[in-house]
Amino acid sequence: MTVNHQKVASNVIAIWISLISNLLLTGMKLIVGFVFHSQVLIADGVHNAGDVIATMAALGSAKVAQKPADDDHPYGHGKSELIGSAMVAIIMALAAIFIAYHSIESFFHTAAEVSFVALIAAVISLIWKQWLYIYCMKLGKETNSKSLEATAFDHLADVYASIAAVVGIGAAIIGDKYDIDFLRYGDAAAGVIVAYFVLKLAYHMGKEAVDVLMEKTVSPEKLKEYEKLVFSVQEVKRIDRLRAREFGQYVMIDVRVGIPAELSVQEGHDVSRKIKQTIMEHHNDVEEVLIHLNPWYEGENM
Repeated sequence: MTVNHQKVASNVIAIWISLISNLLLTGMKLIVGFVFHSQVLIADGVHNAGDVIATMAALGSAKVAQKPADDDHPYGHGKSELIGSAMVAIIMALAAIFIAYHSIESFFHTAAEVSFVALIAAVISLIWKQWLYIYCMKLGKETNSKSLEATAFDHLADVYASIAAVVGIGAAIIGDKYDIDFLRYGDAAAGVIVAYFVLKLAYHMGKEAVDVLMEKTVSPEKLKEYEKLVFSVQEVKRIDRLRAREFGQYVMIDVRVGIPAELSVQEGHDVSRKIKQTIMEHHNDVEEVLIHLNPWYEGENM
């Protein structure tokens, strides 16, 4: 099994853990929310149900990403992960609108009494989701998996939602106990806060996915790193063009360099190989380096 396939396999395991967790949390939140009249817990449960769909989309895209390059897809299937990431963003945005609508609607009705059981459920969700966020984000960074990072951000949205739920349900319980009317609507107010954070994260994830699908260049800092590595090859006298783009889990680099015109074809080939090896040894997320050689003559500006 290649290193890339090992990375994808690790991502699939993480996504399965996320899927099972979301299924369990969805059931817990919806049951407790409906039984104990917690609007924010019901809304958060619906959000988790959306997570289940989103995680299944991420799982499917990760499996497609495992496929090797073929005649129809000579550059591999890496961008399938970005499609999964975009789907997660859309589902999160729809969940945010749903949460906001029902939470605002609650302000126009008599506040329902909230139970300590709802508070305990929110606390469990907070701890569970915080662990999932740390786990998925760490693995996503290590494997450069956009869909797994998107899943991690989705878990982070749930962390915010759970914090708001804990505070809102807690405020509602205090309001009921001490007969403080405005605190009784803490549960509904928390729902609005949840919607804001979820929508904000959906925008962030969606923008990143679109940028990569539209083949936006990598950061200027990364380009500078690649440039230094190219110039570290002694025969390179000039860089005529350097471009790089993310392609799902990996990066594709396109570089045109000037080398001494008197070098033979074999020597030029060796220079190309040296450039590629130098870059890939320092950046394990680089899958391919396309190199075009131009002649350089003594006396030219470097």
